[in-house]
Amino acid sequence: VQLQASGGGLVQAGGSLRLSCAASGRTFSTYRMGWFRQAPGMEREFVAGISRSGLSTYYADSVKGRFTISRDNAKNTVYLQMNNLKPGDTAVYYCGAERTTSHSLLTLGRADVYEYWGQGTQVTVSS
Repeated sequence: VQLQASGGGLVQAGGSLRLSCAASGRTFSTYRMGWFRQAPGMEREFVAGISRSGLSTYYADSVKGRFTISRDNAKNTVYLQMNNLKPGDTAVYYCGAERTTSHSLLTLGRADVYEYWGQGTQVTVSS
């Protein structure tokens, strides 16, 4: 699976962005998907994850209520709608795909379970 993230940019605090992650191949629906982010000098951190069907989602506390993850399996794409953005959200955002046998949502928060990663898209939030 190859992943291509897009949609990043520069936005003022309080603004919104929608990130997209397009996947190649015909097995997209067999992967659970996640978004992570990495700020300069920081480790990659979990943002949001979604089940294969899209019916279950999981969020980091820092983005809960502001970000929404969704997927369209017919389009092989996962999205991250980001509202009420804050300067602390500034980072490179990465999408990942994982196909472990786990059904635990908590597993989506672990970067080490992801098999494939996109190239990242920069999000910058100005104050």
